[in-house]
Amino acid sequence: MTRLAQTAGLNDIQREILSTVRDFVDKEIIPVATQLEHRDEYPTEIVEGLKELGLFGLMIPEEYGGLGESLLTYALCVEEIARGWMSVSGIINTHFIVAYMLKQHGTQEQKDTFLPRMALGEVRGAFSMSEPALGSDVSAISSKGVKEGDEYVLNGQKMWLTNGGTSTLVAVLARSDEGHPEGTAPHKSMTTFLVEKEPGFGEVRPGLTIPGKIDKMGYKGVDTTELIMDDLHIPANRVLGGTTGRGFYQMMDGVEVGRVNVAARGCGVAQRAFELGVSYAQQRHTFGKPIAQHQAIQFKLAEMATKVEAAHAMMVNAARKKDSGERNDLEAGMAKYLASEYCKEVVEDAFRIHGGYGFSKEYEIERLYREAPMLLIGEGTAEIQKMIIGRRLLEEYRFQG
Repeated sequence: MTRLAQTAGLNDIQREILSTVRDFVDKEIIPVATQLEHRDEYPTEIVEGLKELGLFGLMIPEEYGGLGESLLTYALCVEEIARGWMSVSGIINTHFIVAYMLKQHGTQEQKDTFLPRMALGEVRGAFSMSEPALGSDVSAISSKGVKEGDEYVLNGQKMWLTNGGTSTLVAVLARSDEGHPEGTAPHKSMTTFLVEKEPGFGEVRPGLTIPGKIDKMGYKGVDTTELIMDDLHIPANRVLGGTTGRGFYQMMDGVEVGRVNVAARGCGVAQRAFELGVSYAQQRHTFGKPIAQHQAIQFKLAEMATKVEAAHAMMVNAARKKDSGERNDLEAGMAKYLASEYCKEVVEDAFRIHGGYGFSKEYEIERLYREAPMLLIGEGTAEIQKMIIGRRLLEEYRFQG
């Protein structure tokens, strides 16, 4: 075994793509990631490099100018990118969720309009479900779209919008009571609206304001924002799929892709933490020998490596299940839950191996220690994943008494 988290059954194209991405990460991301992160600076040059590699069109079909690759290929690329700097993987994650939703649910006109430019990275995607008072209860969404003639007028405030400033196309989930009488189940009266905007902050189009970046503990560089809609007018042909009331299902389909992505990010960050821990353990000496020769450290390294392998295997399984066209909410939930929890534990163990130096900003592990917690809540908390897992298990193992 040359390194952890190898994936069996890849074809030559997949192996070539992953080799190219890993080389890019080693040369262009890892050397500058900590410096950019400490400055909370958007990685413009890195993003331009990803565009040149064609990664913004990785999963977009070839007929629209993309590479037409699988979710598995995408997840493995995300794993590599997160190994370099998790924030960069976040930049492409929301883009791909929107591209996936367009591919799966968009009208032909919507696909023709957006997917070719998204494949080139000219149109950059973001999606928005959460609201300030919402938390995990998506059914409590209060943002609303009201039809007026051949337009919809949107009002409301959204929260935790990744790529909020740099994106030019936002998929926004809001209520739309048109055709859905009072008493309709909340999830059946939601619609996904495709909102085009200019990049930047402030009023980015009439009725739409992106106030500014939210200052975060970690996950820096990428812009996380609010989104405020105040009588925002959009054409009726910007309802995803052309029909109202389907937004909840469209978003959940996209979130399944997002959960595989978060699992892949957890795997990548955990791999990097292991690399840092095992390297430092062989350089640092105590009591006359490298600390890697102390049994206590070897136990930690063994546990860390096992967790990296287990999380990677579950992530790959979830991606392959989605690629097969089968329902994968159980597998995606398990992978996201396990990978994010194991990531936190592996990073903490690497931090402990570094001792006092792990607390210094000069060492990369300090950055990882602040980044890992985001994965515990991104794309649904651990508690939400366990609810999904538990319900699906009860469906599969229904008591036949």
